[in-house]
Amino acid sequence: MSKQIFIIGGGAAGFFCAINIAEKNPEYSITILEKTTKLLSKVRISGGGRCNVTHACFDAKELVKNYPRGSKELLGAFTRFCPTEMISWLRSKQVDLKTEADGRMFPVSNNSETIVNCFLDKAKQLGIKIELECSVISMHQLENGLQLQVEKQHSINQKINTDVVIVCTGGFNQLKAYEFLKNTGHKIYPPVPSLFTFNIPNNPIHQLMGLSVPQVKVKIKCSSYFTEGPLLITHWGFSGPAILKLSAFAAQELAKENYHTTVTINWLNIEHNEVRERLINCFKTNTKTQIANLQEFVLPKRLWNFLIAKSEIPSSKLCSELTKKELNKLVECLVNDQYEMKGKTTFKEEFVSCGGIDLKEVDFKTMQSKKWKNLYFAGEILNIDGITGGFNFQAAWTTGWVTAQSV
Repeated sequence: MSKQIFIIGGGAAGFFCAINIAEKNPEYSITILEKTTKLLSKVRISGGGRCNVTHACFDAKELVKNYPRGSKELLGAFTRFCPTEMISWLRSKQVDLKTEADGRMFPVSNNSETIVNCFLDKAKQLGIKIELECSVISMHQLENGLQLQVEKQHSINQKINTDVVIVCTGGFNQLKAYEFLKNTGHKIYPPVPSLFTFNIPNNPIHQLMGLSVPQVKVKIKCSSYFTEGPLLITHWGFSGPAILKLSAFAAQELAKENYHTTVTINWLNIEHNEVRERLINCFKTNTKTQIANLQEFVLPKRLWNFLIAKSEIPSSKLCSELTKKELNKLVECLVNDQYEMKGKTTFKEEFVSCGGIDLKEVDFKTMQSKKWKNLYFAGEILNIDGITGGFNFQAAWTTGWVTAQSV
């Protein structure tokens, strides 16, 4: 039996969903509505134009740990379609992926156009219709389907009756962008940015820009949010995996504070007592060594010297001459260094937001709305977001695939 399906949004989730429906049901009429003139724009810019398709994490229980919001709901979906299935799906379309040292996966071509062309070519081959510069203004329930009110450039508003609507518009940066869903009665969490770097203005740490520290522990003071991993010092503040991960998990908390808070850094990711004990023992065995020349910890020398200066210890001072007060201050700088965050900077071109459709109002076995029959959601329109590394795309592929199976 033929069905008419309209997909709102010509991005990753929209195309993946459309293709998977069409492959199983060639008799269906499938149309993608895109409000801009560009298709798959996020796919094009992801990974610096290489497209970070997914991540080499193949255990669903481990995979969900990379999602500040949506981990519980995605667990079942990932047991059905995870990176393993995405790799196989692309391979069946003659697109092979490669895995980098940090687990990120890219097309072997190192070019996002490989993925874009794969989707566009397949959509054309399957007869999927695409309408550009077509915005959905509102939608209404019918007895046996849904009605869309759409606005096309240079034409009057049009009403379209359809069997199924799948919303794949991606994340928005303003609540008003969700207006077309207003009369569906769904709860929408206001969008706030996720994945951003921390601005630490007017701080001497900027003189170390470009320096990477391999294993730190970063915490938002007076909160339970912390992360561990590499940190990069920049000319505006802090970046790197540990910061980006923290920005995602603490996104809503940081938004409430208007991105003005205190960040504490344990530069060694070692407990206070152990650092103190190691320093004391090191001083005892290096009595004639200048403190600037110690190599007890795995820290860049420039950072070590910076922290010595911050502790108000002369770099030429011998280890045997250090006072208890200086030792205490140095330990504090190493394990509880504090910086004032005032503002954020978007991470490269990749804008990710948390917020969107309340996950409690969606059946994750089908991705169908619990409020409206024949209305589905996939991708970042949902209140789901992952950390950097291909996780947001994987959520789009998985929710798009589950939707396609259900439809």
